[in-house]
Amino acid sequence: MILHRYFARRFLMIFMGIFAVFLLIMVFLDLVEQLRRFARVDASFIDILTLTMLNVPEALYRIMPLIMILAAIALFLGLARSSEMVVTRAAGRSALRALLAPLAVALTIGILAIAVFNPIVAATSKQFETRSNALRGEGSVLSIADSGLWLRQGTPEGQTVIRAQTANLDGTRLSQVTFITFAPGDGPTERVDAASAQLVEGAWNISKGKKWIFEGDNTPEASATFHEEMRIPSTLTPDQIRNSFGTPSSIPIWELPAFINRLRNAGFSAQRHLVWLHTELALPIFLVSMVMIAASFTLRHQRGGRTGLMVISAILLAFIIYFIRNFALVLGENGQLPPLLAAWAPPFAAIGLSLGFLLHNEDG
Repeated sequence: MILHRYFARRFLMIFMGIFAVFLLIMVFLDLVEQLRRFARVDASFIDILTLTMLNVPEALYRIMPLIMILAAIALFLGLARSSEMVVTRAAGRSALRALLAPLAVALTIGILAIAVFNPIVAATSKQFETRSNALRGEGSVLSIADSGLWLRQGTPEGQTVIRAQTANLDGTRLSQVTFITFAPGDGPTERVDAASAQLVEGAWNISKGKKWIFEGDNTPEASATFHEEMRIPSTLTPDQIRNSFGTPSSIPIWELPAFINRLRNAGFSAQRHLVWLHTELALPIFLVSMVMIAASFTLRHQRGGRTGLMVISAILLAFIIYFIRNFALVLGENGQLPPLLAAWAPPFAAIGLSLGFLLHNEDG
């Protein structure tokens, strides 16, 4: 038990040290990138630094598997060079038993990452998008709520708020829709309720709509008119509507299931968010696989000049597994693979592959 605590404490310290190094590197790199992006925008250095600090957590979260395998390689190389692993084997403990403590630490870090770090990354990512859009004079045009979906568009005549009960997959056809137009610096000027609305270039085509005009002392209901077909000018495009969903990473994992249900109720496809949810849940297993990949190449006592080759092989295999994982996620988002298979198959495949290497090296 004492040996397990020693390995766990040493691995945790190495992981924290590498994490701190990458934190400093990412801060400097992202600061340069934000200065370049907003060079033509009237933004102060404090604004740029704030954007950097809001964007860095997401970058660190994405490269956590890389940090994990580097920490594991550093741990096992240190144990091999100091002959501590040789002494451990001589004491009657197998290499697989010696791996239990680092694997437990990796699993714990993964659980803490999705339980604590994920909501922090989601909050900072959302703030980053909001602040960067504000500096560029942009904003989100779509919001999903329990009452349906909400859109916002601006025209020279004023702002128009749109609420719909359901929509098609790209948000260009709305059902049970309401348009409320607001004059600049004034209250609502008109309202349109319709059975459906279709977005075309430069306008919404309304079917079976009822229009109220709010002006003067007239009673809006008395002057209401019915239209089988009508058009409402619009500046929206299908790309703007799709991009307004943001990235799944900007939604905390605890709120993601409810958001997926709202997307489905509104008529949108939730495949991308569902795949992301399972990917996050599989993160602890993926971090465990990174430790096992590192162990399969660097756990044995290194002789001669093979150390560099083993380290490169471990990192190369980790990058291959990472690429396969991302490729499976793309297939899952496109509906080519089920979300469970796309998210969980790569980490378990990596564990099986590395376990085969370990058993071969230990037992021949």
